[in-house]
Amino acid sequence: MTEQHSHRFERGTDGPKVIVVGVDGSDSSLRAAAYAGGLARRQHALLAVVYVQPVMTAGAALGAPVAETTDEIAEDLVAQIREATERTKGIFDVRWEFHTFRGDPYSGLVKASDELKADAVVVGASEQAGHRIVGSVAVRLVKAGRWPVTVVP
Repeated sequence: MTEQHSHRFERGTDGPKVIVVGVDGSDSSLRAAAYAGGLARRQHALLAVVYVQPVMTAGAALGAPVAETTDEIAEDLVAQIREATERTKGIFDVRWEFHTFRGDPYSGLVKASDELKADAVVVGASEQAGHRIVGSVAVRLVKAGRWPVTVVP
């Protein structure tokens, strides 16, 4: 009797293989990246670091070089991640990729997690007071119920 194995994508069978972490430069997002990096290392998973560039309406962007500013943030985040990776080389080896998506943070992380076939999503806790009323990105991701979500304080 021969066993046939299907080659289709299957979520959550042997632990996470792709861990998506949302970063925006805030302290909580950088703590989330560190936590996700440790998880990726222990699980031998790919760490997909995602920065969602905000898209401003034309009226809101008048007089402000928004695209240039968000590109600078993305470049700075990549530099920080590369620096941390170099510091830990030979001690902690983590496979990682950096991805930039455009949109609001929630939609960008959903799109990234779908496209990258995420097994888990890690985000930092919101540092904005208004999110206690409206709902943070983390709460919305949990309510979507599509991936295990870890919120790092």
